Amino acid sequence: MAPRLPAAVRRRQLLDVAIGVFSHRGFHSTSMTDVAEAAGVTKPVLYQHFSSKRALYLEVLGDVGLRLRQAIEKATTDAPGPREQVERGLDAFFAFVAEEQEAFTLLFGSGTRRDEEFAAFAAQVERSIAQSVAGLLEVSGLGDAERELLAFAIVGLAEGSARHWIASGLVPPVGELAGLVGRVAWAGLRGLSAADPG
Repeated sequence: MAPRLPAAVRRRQLLDVAIGVFSHRGFHSTSMTDVAEAAGVTKPVLYQHFSSKRALYLEVLGDVGLRLRQAIEKATTDAPGPREQVERGLDAFFAFVAEEQEAFTLLFGSGTRRDEEFAAFAAQVERSIAQSVAGLLEVSGLGDAERELLAFAIVGLAEGSARHWIASGLVPPVGELAGLVGRVAWAGLRGLSAADPG
């Protein structure tokens, strides 16, 4: 039996364990008993924190999305310019993927997308990340709608690259991948700036 922990610490532990269990078994094949056993707690303890398996899964998705967004925002806060913001943001994104492959796969994987409620929740998370990215895009003459569209394009570029990167055994290293994808993203944004007649 797991030792008694403060509620916040226990909740964090349960979320971390649930990420691993759900990512390996999928939502439908995982039971609350599976999560409780993996965490070394009883089912009543698990239910003290989460009212149902669906509630637990939704909280896991929200937790992963929040931590990913915070990592990107923290990395870009003190960047001296827009190019460095793009590069540091992508570096933070890929570092998160490398350290938390299970979490990334859970949030962006097909298992989550097959359930209507989970897919809608994952889309909200993706939108929140894109909105953070949109705030970094300093391109003259660009309206809010266009800025948001480009932010989604950059998130999609990073997400697709990360999927292939995981399948390839995380080669090349984080910094090299972030630099490569960053150059593609920045070349496009710089091209927009150059094309701006103002």
